[in-house]
Amino acid sequence: MSKEQNHKGWNEIKTNDSWALFKIMGEFVNGYEKLSKIGPCVSIFGSARTKPDHKYYKLTEEVATKIVDHGYGVITGGGPGIMEAGNKGAHNAGGTSVGLNIDLPFEQHNNPYIDKDKSLDFDYFFVRKVMFVKYSQGFVVMPGGFGTLDELFEAMTLIQTNKIEKFPIILVGTEFWGSLMAWIKSTLLEANNNVSAKDLDLIHLVDTADEVLNILDSFYKEYGLSPNF
Repeated sequence: MSKEQNHKGWNEIKTNDSWALFKIMGEFVNGYEKLSKIGPCVSIFGSARTKPDHKYYKLTEEVATKIVDHGYGVITGGGPGIMEAGNKGAHNAGGTSVGLNIDLPFEQHNNPYIDKDKSLDFDYFFVRKVMFVKYSQGFVVMPGGFGTLDELFEAMTLIQTNKIEKFPIILVGTEFWGSLMAWIKSTLLEANNNVSAKDLDLIHLVDTADEVLNILDSFYKEYGLSPNF
């Protein structure tokens, strides 16, 4: 390839990057317009691979139903597994059921329990994560994989650095999350002082739907329940 051809190819890449900004902006505008109308909601995260007969799928349904019964809506990533269970529980309880779907080459497809006017599709993970954080009153984190961990640690980092207001982060499943929390406390906090004790104050480890709601209700009795947007 000649220098001229290489230079032309590089300019085309830069031009494509510039035009991508308009698509990114469009995703932000569409998300803000739709989600600004949903009212107080709680996001539920977890694995797309969890099957309907799994205990955590059933527990997620129960959690979502109780969240709706207590006056919140539910936001999920819009796909199968735990996300489907969260939307199903909210839908069957007659509550707000939001799905923020992401275009992926595998696993991801919209589940049928999302409100028709509250289903959004994203190409960019970072835009989607902004929507979760901006329009959630709390995070309920069920067992999951890399994506679930990404969303969990992003929220923890944003709260730690005061980039967003504090809200409850609730890990459901001691057998799944217990070792991670033990490592954070023993290695990050106590052994290396890489985090402070107050960074962990809003992270709760529970096993039941009632515990999830007790934490949410206790937090918003103190701080007041209102949309954070």
